[in-house]
Parts: sequence; C-alpha cells; structure tokens
Amino acid sequence: MLYKSTRGGDSRLPFKETVLTGLARDGGLMLPESVPDLSGALGRLATLRYQDLAVEIFREFADDIPEGSLRAIVEKSYSTFRAPEVTPLVGVGDIFVLELFHGPTFAFKDLALQFLGNLFEYVLRENGARLNVVAATSGDTGSAAIHGLRGRKGVSITVLHPFGRVSPVQALQMTSVLDANVHNLAIDGTFDDCQGIVKALFADLPFKDKYSLGAVNSINWARVMAQIAYYFFAAFRAMERTGATQVDFTVPTGNFGDVFAGYMAAKMGLPIRRLILATNENDILDRYFRTGVYSIGAVSATISPSMDIQVASNFERWLHYRFGEDPAKVSAAMAEFKATGSLRIADGAIGDRWLSSGRAGTEETLGTIRDTWRGAGYLLDPHTAVGVTVARKAGIGDVPMICLATAHPAKFPAAIERAVGEDIAHHPALDALKGAERRMTRLPADARAVAEFVAANAL
Repeated sequence: MLYKSTRGGDSRLPFKETVLTGLARDGGLMLPESVPDLSGALGRLATLRYQDLAVEIFREFADDIPEGSLRAIVEKSYSTFRAPEVTPLVGVGDIFVLELFHGPTFAFKDLALQFLGNLFEYVLRENGARLNVVAATSGDTGSAAIHGLRGRKGVSITVLHPFGRVSPVQALQMTSVLDANVHNLAIDGTFDDCQGIVKALFADLPFKDKYSLGAVNSINWARVMAQIAYYFFAAFRAMERTGATQVDFTVPTGNFGDVFAGYMAAKMGLPIRRLILATNENDILDRYFRTGVYSIGAVSATISPSMDIQVASNFERWLHYRFGEDPAKVSAAMAEFKATGSLRIADGAIGDRWLSSGRAGTEETLGTIRDTWRGAGYLLDPHTAVGVTVARKAGIGDVPMICLATAHPAKFPAAIERAVGEDIAHHPALDALKGAERRMTRLPADARAVAEFVAANAL
C-alpha cells in the first residue's frame, strides 16, 4: 500500500515512511492510494479477538512490515489495557456504549498512541533514525502520546496544551511525567492556536528536516488506521448480540479524526447505516453538515474540553473523498479556508450516505449524565454524554446504536459532581496523581517561541 497527500504532493510513499512523515510536505494529510475492501471477509473477522482483528486490518495498510513484527507490535500495545476485550461493549438501556478508556491514560487516544509509540520504536530501531515529535492537545492526545513515547530510545516529544483549558486531571497526567524525553508546553491560547503552531512548524520544511519532526496528532495516518479496528470490533459484538445486520454509531468529536476512522471502516465494507458526529457548543462540524458552510467561530470553554475545537484537521481527509479525490479542489478549498476562515460547499449534497451530525449544549449534557446515572446506574464522562445526547435526538432506530465512550468519567470529576450532585467520579490511578511533582514551560501562542524551544531540546 502506498500513500498520497490530499493536496497532490508526497505521492506514493510506503507506510513506514508515511508514519514518520506525519503531515505531508505540501501541507496536506496522507491517505492510502486505495481503500481495502473487507466486505467478503466479515464472517471470518467477526470471530476474532481484538488483537487479531487489529492485525488483520492493519496489515492491509502496513504491508511493508512483516506480519510477525506487526503482530508483536499489536500484542505489546494492547497488553497495557485493563479490560481483557480491550474495548468492551456495554449495554446501557436502549443503546450500546463502546468503552474506549481502558488504556493507560483512560482515554480513547490510547488505542492509537500505544500502538504508534511501539511502531515508532520499531521503525527507528530498524533505520537508526531519530524523531522529535511535536504535538498539540485539547486534553487527551497529550497524555496518551506522552505515555506512549516516554522513555523510548530515539524519540523526544513536546506537547502543546492550551493553558487553563484542559481539565486538572488531564493537565496532571501530562505534566507529572518527568522522563527526560518528555516536554510539556502550556500555551496562552486555545487548542486551535496550539494546532496552528504545530502545523506551522511542519510547514517550515528546512526546520522540519533539520530536527526530524514527527507527528502523533491525528494528522498522522497511523492514528486513524489504529482507530478503524474498534469500529469493526464493536459492530461485530453488537450484531452478534442482537441479530442485526447493520449498526449505527454516534461519535463525540472535535478534530474529526475519530469519526473519520468510522467513515473509513464504512468504506472498507463494515455495514454501518449511520455515522452521527456529535459536537458541543464548538459546533463548526455540526454547522457544516446542516448548512454546507465550514466557518470558524469563537472557541467556547465547556465541560467537554477535548472537543473545544473550531478547526477540525481531519475534515480535509473527508473533503478529499467528497471532491472525488481531486487534489486541486482540496488545495483550493483549504487555501480559501486559510485566507477567509470560511468555506462553502455548494455543488450537490453537503454530506454523504453515512455522515450526519448533531449538537448538545452544556445543560443537555449534564442532564444526560444525571439521567443515565439515576436510570441505568452508568456514569458517562461529559464527552461521551454529548454523544449519547445527540444519539437520542437523532433517534434510536431498529438497528443497534453504538455510542463511543471516549474517556473515563474520573478525568472530569467537577463536571460529574455538577451533574449528579455527588463527588463520585474517581479512579485510584488518577487520584494518586494529586500532589505529584510537575514540570512544564509556559509560552505565548507564538510559533517562533515554540520553534526555539523545540530546537533547544531536540535529540
């Protein structure tokens, strides 16, 4: 399998080179030249445990890694998860909740970043290279990336998070990791500022080459690839339990990466009827799927901070398919968006046969947490509650509705207490972080200041 940029450059790169490249050199995002068709293998795949299913999916995209090595990477990556099934599917009333928070940092990002950390180590050991990873986080990516890369040879990681705009637990998970190859930057700005700085560093090709920059944000194709597996796993479990032949998914999303993985699963033949993306008040994606206008608004701080995003990077990957895989159209659209902060899709339908959207405000989300706890005895984190709220608005139909649970509620105790009136969102591993030694550097939202820090701390 070879890879191309959504904007036409960096074409025909093998998987391992694509992983190290991260953001394409022309500013686009990397995608496989073709989408594997697994529709004829669903019966066989449905019987596999999570790790074996992941190997079957990953080898379609990573065919320059021997299967034995790929299997070893996968087994090592998911051995760190607390649940034997890795991503258990739980019935909660009339929906299914896919628990994606059983990894080291209690968030769905662990599914991809434990794998990516081991993948980086394998590729770098093979070619004797070094990699200086630079990442932006709205909360969960940073801690998951740090825990995936801490202490690894040949890799350093610098994570930018918006100061005061992640939960206290999320901040502690990042800044209490004191390994020499881990650097935390608290940026005076929003996540979009952090993400913009990271993209600016990658766009400076001499700087990127000199310091061997690498990406772990979902601009890296391997992140999306790793997330495809749990869509297959969840769909198989839900269809097995209900006898259904299709499923619906609702996905709380900010950067469009998680829901795009589901879109790829559908393109690969998984029988998905609906993919409903769910946003909080930062609703650039919901506004697009309702109006056809993709337009930046002000970032609002909410109880679901990992979704407080107004520029969704992976939307460009979907546009690539929406525009018939025409890189010229994608390039023109992204140039227009960069220049004006707005983009109107006028030709034909604004969506496709899978994707739709919905929005949930803070009070609705708090109500869903409260009602689900009182009615079903199940505690939702505020991001998952956004998804459940939107799912109910969309309607629970005659096929299983699977809502992705993106984080453990103990990462957001203040929001849970506000919803249910009790301080009940805890986990011993997260409570143990209180009072831990912390290390971080506070910087302005300035690409030059961050570049100087990265250069001073690069391997």
